[in-house]
Amino acid sequence: MATIDFAPFDADNHYYEALDAFTRYIPKDMAKRCMQWGEIDGKTRFIVGGKINKFIPNPTFDPVSKPGALDAYFRAKKPGGDLRAMFGELDPLPKEYRDRDARLALMDKQNLAGAYFFPTLGVGMEESLRGDVPAMLAAFRAFNRWMDDDWGFAYKERIFAAPYITLADPQWAIEELEWALERGLRVLVMRTSCQTIRVPRPATCRAATSCASSGCIVRLWNVRFWLAVRYGFWTWRRSGTRRRASIFFWSK
Repeated sequence: MATIDFAPFDADNHYYEALDAFTRYIPKDMAKRCMQWGEIDGKTRFIVGGKINKFIPNPTFDPVSKPGALDAYFRAKKPGGDLRAMFGELDPLPKEYRDRDARLALMDKQNLAGAYFFPTLGVGMEESLRGDVPAMLAAFRAFNRWMDDDWGFAYKERIFAAPYITLADPQWAIEELEWALERGLRVLVMRTSCQTIRVPRPATCRAATSCASSGCIVRLWNVRFWLAVRYGFWTWRRSGTRRRASIFFWSK
């Protein structure tokens, strides 16, 4: 087996959001329009915009599936089916999934030099709040500040958490980017297009170009691909439509 003489860097790591990831910094007057937790029929439910949100079947992540539970499925060695059954036996949530110092200790055992960390629940929330842009902006501003608290954008130069930037309001996107850059931003995550509302293309271009030229890594998230995997259907359109929707096509 080949060996390497350096510690690898994981460019696609994730954490599981704390229960107050969206609520710790949310303004009180926006709470009901954004994210809340509720006990419904004896189960803890995640409520977004006044509706039960089902983007993640168990948004508390406790218990959680074992690492690698879907490995055989993604290698096409095992057919799909009921998602809950595919995840198999669940375990109590490990500390390192939400605690950055515990995660660093695990990374030491894994011989990882560092890692980019992306949201799990968070990447589905732009779509969930697409009908209420002010609430969406408030929610992600709160989320990014929680992330800075709990993970940091460049914690000990090994954990690089990615804030979520939406282009639903281009000026907001620029302001949020500048705020994060002041705190050591190295990587960010955003959707591949602004599908929430219609905004002037020049404004969208400025926001997209600011992100692309900031010196940080831009991770593009395609929620439709995730939905195709999650629910077994494909909603992505032909190349012509995809090209017109690309923020980086607009910025050229």
